[in-house]
Amino acid sequence: MLSEPLIKRVFPPEPHAISFNKDHHRIETRTLTLIPLPIGALSFPFIEQACRIERTRESIADGKITTETVYCITSREKNRASPEQLLKINREHWGIESLHHIRDVSFDEDRSQIRTKNGPRVMASLRNLVIALIRRLKVFKTIPAAFRKFSFGSKRQVMSLLGIL
Repeated sequence: MLSEPLIKRVFPPEPHAISFNKDHHRIETRTLTLIPLPIGALSFPFIEQACRIERTRESIADGKITTETVYCITSREKNRASPEQLLKINREHWGIESLHHIRDVSFDEDRSQIRTKNGPRVMASLRNLVIALIRRLKVFKTIPAAFRKFSFGSKRQVMSLLGIL
């Protein structure tokens, strides 16, 4: 007789959600599989669901394939977050990471010496505001392109572009 853990290894559960994306010169497949949680299995408060996400990326240029597996936990109940929604939530998380990357690369935020009281939070808010304004203008292809225009343009040009004059 096979034990339950052995059965799960030999016959893994079917994927519960799959998404495909073709972007940045690669094809990416994300497969989410829910992991059953026995009651009290993890000593972490408020866990409702656990899942495994496997990401497979294939480079269109050279055909190189890379695979990454991550495990996730969430406090969202099954009736509030289906496997498809969990996959979407996980994907949207990278939008936040993207903003941090832009702030670090364009504003060199990691080297900021503002470290006390509310200073770091205020500066992060100001940087986010600048990024949002630049994106809202829909004139510039990149944030650095906007910085170059604002750096070398006259104050009047910048104010006009922002709709202040």
